[in-house]
Amino acid sequence: MPPLRGQAPWPQHEYVKGWGVFGLPFDSGHVLALRVFPENCFGPYRTLWHRDPNGSWSIHVDGPHLHTACPRYYGASCDHTGYARIGLTWTGPATLRVTMDSPSLDWTLTASATRLLGFLNGISGALPLATWRPRLLVRARERLARALGMGDLQLSGTMPSGHTGTLMPQRMYFVDDAHALLDGVDLGRPVQLTENPRIGDVPLPARGVLAIGQAAWKILDPAEYERTRIETARDLALPGEDGP
Repeated sequence: MPPLRGQAPWPQHEYVKGWGVFGLPFDSGHVLALRVFPENCFGPYRTLWHRDPNGSWSIHVDGPHLHTACPRYYGASCDHTGYARIGLTWTGPATLRVTMDSPSLDWTLTASATRLLGFLNGISGALPLATWRPRLLVRARERLARALGMGDLQLSGTMPSGHTGTLMPQRMYFVDDAHALLDGVDLGRPVQLTENPRIGDVPLPARGVLAIGQAAWKILDPAEYERTRIETARDLALPGEDGP
């Protein structure tokens, strides 16, 4: 996806669009997540999320601002947010190597899909975004995710920041094969948990999932949103830039 500053699909919302590892728990108690959002309201960024076995969350941002990346929505539940260089290299058709400079991370993962998941991806990718508005249809997707081993996933709700919104994965793939070294420590093997890991009150998948899609949140403070649009417009000129 090319970098793009765009507008949310729904009025009075802000959005992100891209892909990432929704969450990946390890048998050591660590959890990793990755977000790659070249398209959103403010400017492209990548983030690496880490939860240690004690439940402490960190979000590392490769982008111009912390307050326009994932910490905007989840930073209130983190013990640390900061900047890092995050590298992405596809070493095979479905194998990704993720690196980070500080803290040092070398993480390789392979995504896969069962026949059922491939079938569901085909249906989900063809459905219009309007099907994410009715609460009953969102809950139906959550029940389906539970049946696929993702646990009690919530695709809509309130973020630690107070923003309310909806996560809209259009295609999902399992991540059952991965290896990660964080500051030289081997995080172990991917595992399916009996309880979903949470950042604040927001549950992440109970098993490793790579997702492609978007998310939209209702604008919490219209004046802050417009001010941030103006500030970030000065940082870069991207295709589709329409000014503040």
